[in-house]
Amino acid sequence: MGHPLVVVTVSVGIVVLSRLARRDALSVLLVLFVSMILPTALLLFGGVRSGHWSDADISVRTEQKRFYPIVIPLLAIGIVALWFLPASNFVLRGALVTFALFLVAAIANFRIKLSLHALFAFYCSAILFRINPLFGGIAFALAVILFWSRLHLQRHDLAEMGRRHSRGLVAVRIEWQLTKRLFALLSSCSRSMCKNWPLYPFQRLGAASS
Repeated sequence: MGHPLVVVTVSVGIVVLSRLARRDALSVLLVLFVSMILPTALLLFGGVRSGHWSDADISVRTEQKRFYPIVIPLLAIGIVALWFLPASNFVLRGALVTFALFLVAAIANFRIKLSLHALFAFYCSAILFRINPLFGGIAFALAVILFWSRLHLQRHDLAEMGRRHSRGLVAVRIEWQLTKRLFALLSSCSRSMCKNWPLYPFQRLGAASS
């Protein structure tokens, strides 16, 4: 149950259903399922059946090097699908931060092996705290249990789970701030220079950033 795909799917479902009207929430969840969740699940479990991955966790560093170049474009396609839905600002931001997390993990994988299990568990617990402290508290407790389970199973050492993990989270925070500034800049330019429809999503996200 601690697999990142399960953790992220459940967390996104809670957030979307809590903040959107039911019809809008179902539309967003359907797009997310078709464009991101289902393709990623097929990639993981289909790869295990074909022998491409040793297990669905993809904890082997050499396998992760083959995994990231496939899953990152899938996430990009999902973001584009949400963009044209159009999804709410907070949904797009969450998708962009998730995309940034995978980019950070892919880059870090050249030097170290980050635990996607713990990374997304703590990330989702932080998001859920903003929705409901009870949900956030439960998610954080489960993230701590998951953290120690990865150590107990010797999938990662303490350095990978701790110090280097915090670097990844700091990088995500920086990426998030840069993303908001970029949207604000593009929104300002679109308002002053033109009103063409391709810049409409930047106007929405930029307005929410200010």
